[in-house]
Amino acid sequence: MPTEPYIQPMHALNEAPILCIVGPTGAGKTHLAMSLAEYAKSIGLAIELISMDSALVYRGLDIGSAKPTKAEQAAVIHHLIDIIDPTEVYSAARFAKDAKRLCTEIRERGNIPVVVGGTMLYWRAWAHGLSSLPPANPDIRARLDEEGKNIGWPAMHDKLAKVDPDTAARLKPNDSQRVQRALEVFEITGKPMSVLLADSPSEDGREGSAIPSWIDLVSLEPSDRKRLHLNLEKRFDEMLAAGFMDEVKVLRANTGLHADLPAIRSVGYRQAWEFLNGEIDAEEMRYKALAATRQLGKRQLTWLRAIDGRKTFDPFNPEELRAALEYCKSNLKK
Repeated sequence: MPTEPYIQPMHALNEAPILCIVGPTGAGKTHLAMSLAEYAKSIGLAIELISMDSALVYRGLDIGSAKPTKAEQAAVIHHLIDIIDPTEVYSAARFAKDAKRLCTEIRERGNIPVVVGGTMLYWRAWAHGLSSLPPANPDIRARLDEEGKNIGWPAMHDKLAKVDPDTAARLKPNDSQRVQRALEVFEITGKPMSVLLADSPSEDGREGSAIPSWIDLVSLEPSDRKRLHLNLEKRFDEMLAAGFMDEVKVLRANTGLHADLPAIRSVGYRQAWEFLNGEIDAEEMRYKALAATRQLGKRQLTWLRAIDGRKTFDPFNPEELRAALEYCKSNLKK
């Protein structure tokens, strides 16, 4: 049975380690990267940013994904933004290949690659490689999607618990994407995902691991969770005021799009889609979108705190934020 090939991590380079700026959603990663790019330009260097974000790859997902503005993209070269249509699927394996290729190409141009984003499975694939779990099977996935719609994802989670109790124990009953994937893997291989991951744990990425020597990982980790949540609320309300619902209406006009595609499963878009389908009202849509955003940030922090050797800074502390920028500047001089 064919599987995705194992992705070898990049070999150590004689040049400075590649700077990677990570953090939970709303931590200020883009602002830090843009400030660094402005400084680099002032000393005659050129940075090119590589987005490590699973929503920014999609064309048409602009407002709700907090995509860098046109002005920001014009000021600094950005890669892996607007590269596929939302009807398509972009994987961690593809990101790893694209990021490695881009890092090489950028350096060959005499410029400096900086990876920025918070999709931690992408980070794991790029930094450490992926195991050989089977690729998605469209027929099985479509059938599981249909079954999930008919009986509900908690019932699908119960099915998973019978064949793979370890995986089911760490997944929430309504986590349709991961429940579906675990059932799909079991159906394709006849083995529980938990067993396969025990043999190749890098796919899951939840265990702690050292940072490869060719990466310099800077992590923005807010200390004040309440303030972060308030900022996320403000950002979401600003998205609504900027026309987010109109953006989703345009997406819904595309007959090739549906609620089970990864693009539409993105935080915010899923809830807006449900609202426009009449499944929830506006108040519930906002509540569920904010709850999903907070949960995303929590998952991102869980991943980050398991990575040994990262350089952490609190973006809500002005002194630490300045220190983060100075640290990133020092990477340019190595």
